[in-house]
Amino acid sequence: MEQQLKSNIARTSPIIVERPSAIIPDTTQTPHFTITGRVIVTQIVGEVTVIVDSTATDIKLIANPTVGADVDLCAAVTITDDAVGTLYTITGTLADAMIATTSGAVGVQVGGILVTAGTIDLDSTATQTGYTKWTLHYIPLDKNSKVIIA
Repeated sequence: MEQQLKSNIARTSPIIVERPSAIIPDTTQTPHFTITGRVIVTQIVGEVTVIVDSTATDIKLIANPTVGADVDLCAAVTITDDAVGTLYTITGTLADAMIATTSGAVGVQVGGILVTAGTIDLDSTATQTGYTKWTLHYIPLDKNSKVIIA
């Protein structure tokens, strides 16, 4: 009974993966997380760690599966002149734009997103000098599924 309870808790408690601060990709789609099997992404948050310059740039997150076509996890958001501490999140609805906020609080992802093996990429439309760090929370769907930094 105790082992079954531990197993159930492990399946519902999200695992957290933190990607350290790095420069925003230059006009390209860059892998940020590698996924080894099916997982449910329960939250993904980016944070500006070095100010974003004044170049008009749009970013979005993309699921890039090993098998199948890319899927936008959100619509793009413009990140021109975003200050250190700006947070980026998604709603969990694929058609919704990424949310950017400089306030001390932001809504969290409402529902999980099922993602298969492959990568989660950050796509950028222009060359930027800003840096972001990203945190992803997930629940594995398959026994050996995991998410690691790409």
